[in-house]
Order: sequence, then C-alpha cells, then structure tokens
Amino acid sequence: MRTFTSCISTTLVLLLLGLVVLFGLSAHNLSKQVRENLTVTLLLDDDLDSAATDTLCLMLSARPYVAAMNYISKEQALEEEMERLGTNPMEFLGEGENPYTASIEMNVQADYACTDSLVWISNELRSMWQVTDVVYQKELVDNLNQLLRRTTLVLAVLAALLMIISVFLIHTTVRLSVYARRFSIHTMRLVGASWAFIRWPFIRQSLGIGLVAAFLAIGLLFAGLWWVMQKDPFVQTVVTPAVIAIMAGAVLLAAVLLTIVCTWLSVNHFLRMRENEMYR
Repeated sequence: MRTFTSCISTTLVLLLLGLVVLFGLSAHNLSKQVRENLTVTLLLDDDLDSAATDTLCLMLSARPYVAAMNYISKEQALEEEMERLGTNPMEFLGEGENPYTASIEMNVQADYACTDSLVWISNELRSMWQVTDVVYQKELVDNLNQLLRRTTLVLAVLAALLMIISVFLIHTTVRLSVYARRFSIHTMRLVGASWAFIRWPFIRQSLGIGLVAAFLAIGLLFAGLWWVMQKDPFVQTVVTPAVIAIMAGAVLLAAVLLTIVCTWLSVNHFLRMRENEMYR
C-alpha cells in the first residue's frame, strides 16, 4: 500500500512537471509563430521589369532575416482590392489607370521581429533602388513584443515555482517512505552494514517507483494531448513532435534524478540519527 501511494504521489508531481515543460516550450513556439506572422511590405518602383524583380527577390531570399516573402503585382493588388471593396477603383480614375504599385510582402525571422532590428532592416531595404518605401505596423510590433515579454516573465516565474514545489513534494514522498523503515536502517547499521549497502535497496526501490510513475505521467500527458489535438488541430502547430519528445525526456530524467537524490539524502539523514531520535 505504501509503495502504491508513493507511486501515485510521484506520478502527480511528474505530471505537474511535464505540464510546466509542455507549456513553456509551447509558449516559445507560439511566440515564434506570432513574430514570424508580422508583415513588412516593400513598395516597388513602377518602372521595375520582371528581370529586376527576380534579382530583388533573389537578393532578399539570401538575407538572414527573411523567413518568407510573397510578390504581389500591380494587377494582383488591384484584383484583391476589388474583391475587398466590391467595386473597381479604375472606374473613378479613368480607363487604364491602376492606382496600385507592385509590392513584396515579407515575413522576418522571429529573432528579428523587434523594433530595433526592424529599423535597420527598413533602412537597408530603402537603400535598394528597386524599393520606394517600406511599411510595417510599428505600434503593433511594440505592443506585441511588450506583451510577449510580460507573458514570458510570468511563465518563467510560474515554472520556477512549480519546479520548487515538484522537488519538495518528491523529496517529502521519498522521505516518508524511508521514515517508515527507519528501524530497519538502524538495525542494519548496528550489525555493521556499510552505508552504501544500506542505501542500495532504498535507491533501487525508489528508482523503480520513479520509472513507473514517469511512464504513467507520460502516458497521461500523451492521452491529454491527443484529446486536445482532436478538439483543436491548431495545437499541432505549437505542440510539435520535438516538444513532445523533450517533455517526455524531461519527465523521465526528473524521475530518475529526483528519486535517486532524494532517497540518498533521506537515507543518509536516518543513518545519522541516534537511537533515541528514532522515536520522535
């Protein structure tokens, strides 16, 4: 019964730890997606021919800050605006007058989606003779980065607190399990058994409980993720296979390290006890 209780307690703690890792990594991926969805629009010169446009696109694709880009011709821009407005602007400007210019919609890498980086990127792009202007939503970038910084800070503090709680709970669970057998430890010490000999059965048992608890926690996390992904397929873009693998590895590693370390410390504590302290 004591072993079953320890296994359940450790499973719940590891489940909590796995959720912390999962939320942290998923938040990082979501932040990256949001940053890379920011659009920087390059307005191109009206006299630009197809060869110059292709050259510009090749130059941009070689830049380290470019994540993706999409060329929009004057005709395509006009068609999109007609669909949006429900009318043809050329009716008011005269036949053959296209008020729109060709452009390139560019998404920057997540690491460059901040105000300082976008300023020098814009200056570099404006220096190209094919580009007449560079447009992006500066206020949106500032607000987004401020929101992401606050969210990251909150998640970091929450993760630290949950990690401390997890370690404390596992240590308490292991210590209570060893406490119930403190008289056995004292007896083995009296007959001359070495500390390493006394510790090994406890470490082996705790390691077994930790591994079983880890696989139970991982199984529950997988089942929960599968259910959530069935309800909302968007979760798959944030919770990638790499995130799931890291989460499972973190839970398994924590189960091994924490149970061994906590058992080692707990057994040593009772090995140092005097006989009269055993009854307290």
